[in-house]
Amino acid sequence: MSTIVESPAHLVDLVGRSLGETRWREVTQVQVNTFGAVTGDEQWIHVDVERANAGPFGRPIAHGYLTLSFVGPLFAELLEVHGAQMVVNYGLDRVRFPAAVGVGARIRLSASVAEVTEVEGGVQLVGDAVVEIEGSAKPACVARPVYRYYY
Repeated sequence: MSTIVESPAHLVDLVGRSLGETRWREVTQVQVNTFGAVTGDEQWIHVDVERANAGPFGRPIAHGYLTLSFVGPLFAELLEVHGAQMVVNYGLDRVRFPAAVGVGARIRLSASVAEVTEVEGGVQLVGDAVVEIEGSAKPACVARPVYRYYY
């Protein structure tokens, strides 16, 4: 379920609040292969299933940057901002990948709003985002996404 705010100006009311979690979703070999082909990162631990099954993770793993790329769309599932004419992914702070995501694993995003500040024409939101792996004590990714919501 999304948190809905009526305008970018109301985002300040969410500072310090959790936005909840998305539903679990499986990371597939097709996603990993496609990401590898698009980025040119076709290292065997990602795309060579037979070799990866015998490797250190026991199966192919998702690229860290593939895992990170899920943050934007998953964050948008948790927060709906009415009245924004444009939303810009402004960047990321403090990105880490504490645990690998094996192909077939299920992930979800939990997020909260860390800070909101005014910028010319809108507001900037800094979030705290955690990509969780079902059944794992360690997250796949922790990051602070930065979005700008323009009026």
